[in-house]
Amino acid sequence: MQIYKVGGAVRDRLLGKPVTDIDWVVVGASTEEMLAKGYRPVGADFPVFLHPKSGEEYALARTERKSGRGYGGFTFHASPEVTLEEDLIRRDLTINAMAEDDHGQLTDPYHGQHDLEARLLRHVSPAFAEDPLRVLRVARFAARYAGLGFTVAPETLELMRQLSESGELEALTAERSWKEISRALMEDQPQVFIQVLRDCGALKILIPEIDALFGVPQPEAHHPEIDSGVHTLSVLEQAALHKQPLTVRWACLLHDLGKGLTPESQWPRHIAHEHKGLKLIKAVNERFKAPRDCQELALLVGEYHTHGHRALELKPSTLLELLQSFDVYRRPQRFEEFIKACEMDARGRKGLEQRSYPQADYLRGAATAARTVAVQPLLEQGFKGPELGEALKRERLKALKAYKERA
Repeated sequence: MQIYKVGGAVRDRLLGKPVTDIDWVVVGASTEEMLAKGYRPVGADFPVFLHPKSGEEYALARTERKSGRGYGGFTFHASPEVTLEEDLIRRDLTINAMAEDDHGQLTDPYHGQHDLEARLLRHVSPAFAEDPLRVLRVARFAARYAGLGFTVAPETLELMRQLSESGELEALTAERSWKEISRALMEDQPQVFIQVLRDCGALKILIPEIDALFGVPQPEAHHPEIDSGVHTLSVLEQAALHKQPLTVRWACLLHDLGKGLTPESQWPRHIAHEHKGLKLIKAVNERFKAPRDCQELALLVGEYHTHGHRALELKPSTLLELLQSFDVYRRPQRFEEFIKACEMDARGRKGLEQRSYPQADYLRGAATAARTVAVQPLLEQGFKGPELGEALKRERLKALKAYKERA
């Protein structure tokens, strides 16, 4: 019985990055032996055990065979006869197919260390093309390690293209897809994730609404980068640079989907793209079963981001409607995230990345002005029910008019 540290822990140590999660593989052992040593079984599909003291996961070395469609379409075989090399060959990338024993001795049968040095994301074997989830995983690793100079090997990108064309991507569940997408959006360069998906043809299958933005022009005066798809990637890049949360990054990715519906005859203008995009944003939200907070913010940002940009010009009544739409009185954080998404949108334009965004503080001030209107005096005046709501609205409008005059 031999125990090895495998996968990301080995990769990140060699890259000099902090190691967080450790995966262990056990070679030469049976389920009975693991149980006898006090390990607790947790795997339903294949033998995975929890260490009796540390609680870390230990998996028996195993092989796999394609038996159906999609990520779950595999039959696994674990036995004491399965070698370390056989276990490693079923992994996705060479940089994830290295193992280390307790003496620090490296086992690297598929030249992962060489690919680390060459900054290449390369598949281990042709079996890579059997698992559609690997398209998303490789694109996610590209987003994570782009800052270190990593790129996807051409032959791996070709396999990803074949997978995209095979129909296998459609077999991915919403939950598995969202897990990869949400993790990728939180990487250092999430725009690389989207670009790699586009390069291999997966974007037009998974999120055709975003793929449709590429090649769609916008007015150069407002968008020096011109291309709507390029703009979307730039907004996402800004969101990552400014350490925005997942909700904001998701909204940034989807905010301009309506521009993909503009007839060519109207280019480069996009009249009412905010409203037109809502049905597309809703469709993408539902396709991946995104969490509710992500769904809500994406729809609100899609509908109102141009209001954010024009905040200083808005009439007090329009400003009040905007604040009401966000329920800033009970959900102030959501409005703050909206402001952040608008700022990322403004900065995601070629040459304008460092621009100031005075609209942000103006909107925050407006929200504060509306929130400071007290309810108690109106109750004391005898207002109640719908009349109280109308009176509160009138007072808030007065407060916003005063705020606008002062600003």
